[in-house]
Amino acid sequence: MKLNVQAVNFEMAQKLEQYIQKKTERFGKHLNENDELIIKMTVDKPATAHNKTTSVRIGDLYAEKTADTFEEGLLECLAALERQIERRNDK
Repeated sequence: MKLNVQAVNFEMAQKLEQYIQKKTERFGKHLNENDELIIKMTVDKPATAHNKTTSVRIGDLYAEKTADTFEEGLLECLAALERQIERRNDK
């Protein structure tokens, strides 16, 4: 699995990168080595609450959430993708 993380309108801290790697490791069992996990994190309006948008794409699966923190948004996106993977595998 390849991991591609994009930060838009902010500079990503090393701690956030490590958090992302840790939380996405579990998707390795669902994906091939050639599959790419694309995470895009954006700060929409710096002066407001719930201004951090996180989107995650794995092939044809996609989830996007807006939250107060990137960590919260990432967890919500990953949970949504897990449900999508389960539904796809059940078919």
